[in-house]
Amino acid sequence: MPESRPLPRIGRHTLPNRVVLAPMAGVTDRPFRALCRRLGAGLVVGEMVTSDPSLWHTRKSRLRMDHHGEPGPRAVQIAGGDARMLAEAARLNAEMGAEIIDINMGCPAKKVCNKAAGSALLRDEALVAEILEAVVAAVAVPVTLKIRTGWCAESNNGVRVARLAEDAGIQALAVHGRHRQQRYGGQAEYDTIAAIKAAVDIPVFANGDIDSAEKARRVLDYTGADAVMIGRGAQGNPWIFREIDHHLRHGRPLPPPDDDERARVLRGHLVALHDFYGEHMGVRIARKHLGWYLAGDARFDDTGRRALRATFNGLDSADAQCHFIDELFRHEPDMAPSRVAQAMTPDGTCAA
Repeated sequence: MPESRPLPRIGRHTLPNRVVLAPMAGVTDRPFRALCRRLGAGLVVGEMVTSDPSLWHTRKSRLRMDHHGEPGPRAVQIAGGDARMLAEAARLNAEMGAEIIDINMGCPAKKVCNKAAGSALLRDEALVAEILEAVVAAVAVPVTLKIRTGWCAESNNGVRVARLAEDAGIQALAVHGRHRQQRYGGQAEYDTIAAIKAAVDIPVFANGDIDSAEKARRVLDYTGADAVMIGRGAQGNPWIFREIDHHLRHGRPLPPPDDDERARVLRGHLVALHDFYGEHMGVRIARKHLGWYLAGDARFDDTGRRALRATFNGLDSADAQCHFIDELFRHEPDMAPSRVAQAMTPDGTCAA
């Protein structure tokens, strides 16, 4: 059945649909956010930014904080373990144009957790409350929070943290259905997300293993969540946002993109990466995205995908990468790996 509930609100912002792009370090840069928004994401969240302003001068941080030309609401995620520093980071980001501040308490990476940040904070509920209250008090824009179900299976405290968040003035809560020690292994569970939704009145976004429109519908029905947040399911498949939105609105699937559209989107994504990062860095970042696109392309078997990735990873120029996309869709799938390789010279230029 089509979704009939009111759309979720974050402060004064009413989302246009129930599909949100999760913040992912090294993935949700400005080119990818723009692409996902164009293909149906109702809200996109930028890459995690450290709460220490002294580190913002690095090229990586400057690129992560670049929201030039993006439509609102602009959502920025901050990470850290010190309440005063997080509050100051939130204030500075709001001054620079952030319209939503998101706090990361879900990242499982060792280098984050070892600094008592990310999901490591879930072990200290008093500190969680201190951080949330400080950040909410520091800014006039709405503050949201992303968490996991807990630190480990024995400390599944997601419901308590959700109540702390609501009491502190958090405007929306995204919940990944895994505890920290699972990282991204095993299966996401949605019982805790359902319990959190039942315990609070703020919007709850369900996250974890949602990789299709049908799965999104089942998760929303099971948890009662207000929206789904898509992370890894969007890597190489930015069309997932419009497919989920269409299914929720109309109760029926949307046909997948045809090859002409896939070619246009891939080529456009590569060009945006080259423009944003510069050719040297953009060519290298494009390699992981092409790998994700190929992984989801049912036209090729594993052997063909490996051969195509090897060819693409050997290209060292923006022109060659774009020529690769043209060749990729010019040939029948069973012939494409060899024909594409023949069209590219070893030094990464175009043979024809």
